[in-house]
Amino acid sequence: MKNKTTGTTAANAAAKVTTLDDLGHSPDALVQRKAELLALLAQTAPELMSDQQLNVAKLQELLGEDRLASDEHYELSWAGKTAARREIQKTSSHTLRPDTNNPAQAQHMLIEGENLEVLRVLQKSYYGKVKMIYIDPPYNTGNDSFVYPDNYSETLDEYQRRTGEKNEAGFLNKQNLWKKNSKESGQYHSAWLSMMYPRLYLARNLLRDDGVIFISIDDNEAANLKVLCDEIFGSENFLANIVWRRTVSGAVSGQGFSVSHDHIFCYSKSEKSTLGRLAVEDEDKYKNPDDDPRGPYKTQKLERTLEGARPTMTFEIATPVGPITKTWACSPQKFQELLSDNRIVFSSSGQPYYKQFLSEYGGRLPDTWWEKSQGNNQEGSKELSALLGRKNVFTNPKPTKLIKHALRIGCGLSDICLDFFAGSGTAANAVIELNHEDGGTRQCISVQMPEVLDEDSEAYKAGYRTIADITRARIDKVIAKLQAEHPDKTADLACAHFTLAPSNFKVWRGDANSAEALREQLQLFQSAEKQAIGTEDQPAQTAMLAELLLKHGLGALGVHAISKPTDMAGATVYSVLMPDNRLMLLCFDPYTKALKDELVQAKPAQVVMLNSCFVGPKADELLSNLQLELAGLEIGLTVI
Repeated sequence: MKNKTTGTTAANAAAKVTTLDDLGHSPDALVQRKAELLALLAQTAPELMSDQQLNVAKLQELLGEDRLASDEHYELSWAGKTAARREIQKTSSHTLRPDTNNPAQAQHMLIEGENLEVLRVLQKSYYGKVKMIYIDPPYNTGNDSFVYPDNYSETLDEYQRRTGEKNEAGFLNKQNLWKKNSKESGQYHSAWLSMMYPRLYLARNLLRDDGVIFISIDDNEAANLKVLCDEIFGSENFLANIVWRRTVSGAVSGQGFSVSHDHIFCYSKSEKSTLGRLAVEDEDKYKNPDDDPRGPYKTQKLERTLEGARPTMTFEIATPVGPITKTWACSPQKFQELLSDNRIVFSSSGQPYYKQFLSEYGGRLPDTWWEKSQGNNQEGSKELSALLGRKNVFTNPKPTKLIKHALRIGCGLSDICLDFFAGSGTAANAVIELNHEDGGTRQCISVQMPEVLDEDSEAYKAGYRTIADITRARIDKVIAKLQAEHPDKTADLACAHFTLAPSNFKVWRGDANSAEALREQLQLFQSAEKQAIGTEDQPAQTAMLAELLLKHGLGALGVHAISKPTDMAGATVYSVLMPDNRLMLLCFDPYTKALKDELVQAKPAQVVMLNSCFVGPKADELLSNLQLELAGLEIGLTVI
C-alpha cells in the first residue's frame, strides 16, 4: 500500500511517518524464523556472526564433522514436502471482517475461513501470544475430505470464483475444495502430511515461549504425526503421548481388535513451557481446626514403620502424655524445626503427626491415561444434541470434559487458547464453561472453514448449511444458556464473529515494472481504500478499523480497547488504547485544521489517517504541515 506523498517532501524525513507497506501482507513466517535463529546465534556464539551474516565455515568448525548431517540421515520425507515448505513462506493481504451484529466487547471469537489463510492473517497480532492450542484435525481414515489447493497468490474471492469453489450463495463448494483422500491414492499419507505441515508450523509461531499444543489423532497417522511434530517443535519438546479412551464399547478394526482409544500428542514451544498441576483428589480431607494461617492441611503419621531406617532416626519425643521413643520419619534436629514451625500436632494418645498443607502440595501431575473423568465420544454427542435440540448433527464431537482437562493442564486462568479445526466448537464450549466454573478470563479463538453440508445430512435438515453454522450455533447457545442461568455473572460474556475476507485496502503490485503500469498504480493509489466496501448494516469504517487493528498487532479482539467513536471538529475519531497504555487515534474523515488542533490537544502516541483524508489543491501541503507538527510533539503518523 503506497502513499502518493511519501518521499516527496522534506517534512517526511523529519516526521515519524509510516505507510502500510509493511502491514499490507502478513509476515513471512520463514523470515521471522530465520531472524530468531540469527539472534540466538548472535547471543550464544557471537564469533559466528559478522555484519549480521552467518559464517557457515566457522559454524562447521565449531560443531565438528561428527555433528554434521550426511547425505543420508534420519528425517521424515514425503512426496510434496518441498511444496508444503513453500506454503510457509506465502503471505496474505487478507483481513478478518467483523460480523454486523458483533457486540461492542467480546472475550471470544469465531473466525469463518480457510484455516491456513487465517493462520497467516493472525501472525501479526497473535505471534507469540497463545498459551495453548488444541486441534482435532482430520484423522485420514480414508473417508476424510480435507485436501484442498493452498494457493492464494490471487485474492481468495477471485480464486474461488474462477475455480468454481464458491456457489451462488457464496459458500465454498465441498466437492471442489475438499477432496476425499482415499487409501487407494498413491500419495495417501503424503497428502495428509502436506496439509498438516504448514499449519503446524504457523501455529507454532503463535505459541508463547511457555505455550503448549495438544493434537488429537488416531492410529492412522499417529506415527507420522509424532515424527512431523518432532521436526516442527523439536523432539526435545515432546511432552506426552496421551491415550484417551474415546469410547466404552470400541470399534471393530478388522484386525481382530476392538479399538477404543485415540492419541493426544502434547508438545511445548520451548523448554520454558509450564504445565498446570491438577486438583488434589482428596481435597475434602484437608481441614484447619486450629486456624493455621497457612490454610487447610491434613496430618501424616510421624512414626516410621519401614525397615532399614537409620539409627539416628530413633529417638525420644516429649508428648502431652509423656515421652515416646520410636523410629521417626525425620532426625531429632528436623523434628525440632517442625515443632518450632507449628507443624506438629499430637493425638489424644500422644502420637505426633506433621501437617501437610494443601497450599504447599501444589497439586498432582497429570498422567498420560485419560478415561472416565475425561468423558468419551458418546458423552460428547449427548452434550451437543442437548444444546442444539437435535441428534446426529455432528459426528463424534469431543466431550467438553476432555478439553477442560487439557485446559487445566496447559492454559492459565487469563490466557489465550486457539483451535483452528474447531468443528462443532467443543473447545470454545469448554473454555466458556470452565471460565464460569473457576472464575477464569481465558480467551478462545476458534477457526472453522465454511464447509457445505450434504443435503441429506441431519444437520442440513436442521437448517444448518455449513459446519461453521454449527460451530456458531453451539457457541451462541452455550452463552445464552449460561446467561439465562447466571445473569449476574455473565453480563459481559460474548463471542465476536469474523469472516476471512479480502483487504479493505488496495495492495501495491510488485510486478508493475513498466512506466505505464506504474502510472496506473500511482493513479489508483490516490486513495488506498477500496470503493463500495461498506453496507447499510456495516459502514466501511467498521471494516477498515478492524483490519487496521489487526495489522497493527492489536488483535481482532482489539475492540476491547476501543471507546465509542467521538466527534473531533466534525470528524469521527476512534480511540484505541494500545498494550503499553498509549493512545492511538484513527480517523477516516476529511482532514481540517480544526481537526489537527484537537488531535494535537489529545496528545496520542499514534495517529492513523487515510491518504484520501487530505483533499483539495493543497492536499500535499496539509499533510506536510501535519507531519511537521506531529513530529515536533513526538507523535507517530501512519498514512494509508
